[in-house]
Amino acid sequence: MSQSFCHAAFVALATNRLNELTKFYEALLQTPPSSLMADRYAEFAIAGLKLALFQPQATHQSEFAQPDHAAMSLCLEVANLEAAIAHLTHLGYAPPEAITTASHGREVYAYDPDGNRLILHQSS
Repeated sequence: MSQSFCHAAFVALATNRLNELTKFYEALLQTPPSSLMADRYAEFAIAGLKLALFQPQATHQSEFAQPDHAAMSLCLEVANLEAAIAHLTHLGYAPPEAITTASHGREVYAYDPDGNRLILHQSS
């Protein structure tokens, strides 16, 4: 059998507020970073996914500017949507809209301190 092109994948979020975003995700995910380089990089291992936060080099910051309504979302499957909403609200980042129901379950959109979209989803 041949080697796959890719042996691992992870989501990486660029931020100019690494310390603030690291604290937010540590509180949201209720786990410390699995890897941390002060003022440069933080990585969380959650449910088989690596979430990496990084401070772009000064020469690359413009390419990571936060676009309005970015297409990518970080989807987090939760066991209890109401409890997850309460947790986010306690952190100061309450979802701006109500829960929606779709054929695959219930979900709500929220946003991290940098405005990255989070989708909290509870399967039906």
